[in-house]
Amino acid sequence: MKIKKIDLQKESATLPDFLTLRSLGKINNHEIQLIKLEGEYEWHTHEDEDKLFFVVDGILELQFRDQTIEIYANECIIVPKGVENKPAGKPQTTLLIFEPQR
Repeated sequence: MKIKKIDLQKESATLPDFLTLRSLGKINNHEIQLIKLEGEYEWHTHEDEDKLFFVVDGILELQFRDQTIEIYANECIIVPKGVENKPAGKPQTTLLIFEPQR
């Protein structure tokens, strides 16, 4: 087995499009994914799982019905299951996402 490190900045630079998930690996029953956002995404809810967003670069503006939180590079946020949210990349944002394998 060959073990190698992952350079998040290099991986981010090679993402082909916005909203395209790239799997970086698996930990137990979770997938580690990288994605780029630019602009606003739609309101949505994750009914079955909590979701962790780690900002690699840019600013993630995460809107909830009662507040808006800005998450900067090297910060993260955990959104509990069932909480409606609307993410926006300001201007272009790369996120590391941890979620259950599908």
